[in-house]
Amino acid sequence: MSAAAIAEAKRWYWQRISAMVLALCVLVHLVIMIYAVRGGLSAAEILGRTQGSWSFGVFYAVFVIACAVHVPVGLANIAREWWGVGARVALWGARLFGLLLLVTGLRAVWAVVTGGPAA
Repeated sequence: MSAAAIAEAKRWYWQRISAMVLALCVLVHLVIMIYAVRGGLSAAEILGRTQGSWSFGVFYAVFVIACAVHVPVGLANIAREWWGVGARVALWGARLFGLLLLVTGLRAVWAVVTGGPAA
């Protein structure tokens, strides 16, 4: 098996594993949001409850990390198959986008948990 084929198989594996994590995270997120809305909580009350909650922060950090792993693999495939971008350029562009997702997502989680601006 060639090195390129092994790398492609690893990307496939990581996308599937991250999809499983994302499915669980989305389900938990929806349950939490439905509970909050049915309980009559406002956005300000929800933010007030999340400040200082490190369990909330860890959960949403896992959510963000799973997105940052999952999205670049699919985006690189779309860039190659639909837009005709070369494999190397597609992969690096998708990785940069994944890094952007990771940084902005973790900054948002930090800001919500600490109640202050993201560092």
